[in-house]
Amino acid sequence: MSENIKNITIKTLSKAWATLSEINYDYQFKNGSWKRVSRESYDRGHGTGILLYNSEKGTVILTRQFRMPIFQTNKNEGMSIEVCAGAIDDNDSPEVTIIREVEEEVGYRITDVKKVMEAYTSPGALTEKMYLFVAPYSDTMKVHEGGGVAGELEEIEVIELSFSKALQMIASTEIRDAKTIMLLQYAQIHGLFGVENRK
Repeated sequence: MSENIKNITIKTLSKAWATLSEINYDYQFKNGSWKRVSRESYDRGHGTGILLYNSEKGTVILTRQFRMPIFQTNKNEGMSIEVCAGAIDDNDSPEVTIIREVEEEVGYRITDVKKVMEAYTSPGALTEKMYLFVAPYSDTMKVHEGGGVAGELEEIEVIELSFSKALQMIASTEIRDAKTIMLLQYAQIHGLFGVENRK
């Protein structure tokens, strides 16, 4: 792949929160021709997400919070229903990050998680790779009400609902977040709630 790209130049456009770069490069197409290409890339680091599930109760834990980029696109869709998630700090592993985020956001203290996939959710614009996990939870793991970190200006509503209802909310477009859809469908495909939920 690298032999098809040359003369890469990178210009930083913004570092206000994350890094927005303009990247120009020469790319060789399949017909042998070289063309100059310009793209923008947004680097906010990598992230984690997790589906917490209780197979005995048939429930999952999700969150609801305001997302300005969605609101900017469609004011009726500004409140986003998602799995618990968070950005990875420089020195933390994805596993350590998601265990911390679970306690901060939804108030459950878990110790064991299973990574089920890695995904670039918008590879044409974002460098972010999402490390996606599943983990069982029980009522005994709850240590506080959750809601996020006030100092980070988070206001997160914790939602416990049936797995079947969550699947219906994908179909009704109440759930639109890609990582959440992927993890709910993973649970369905792999029968985390029993064989009947694979249908």
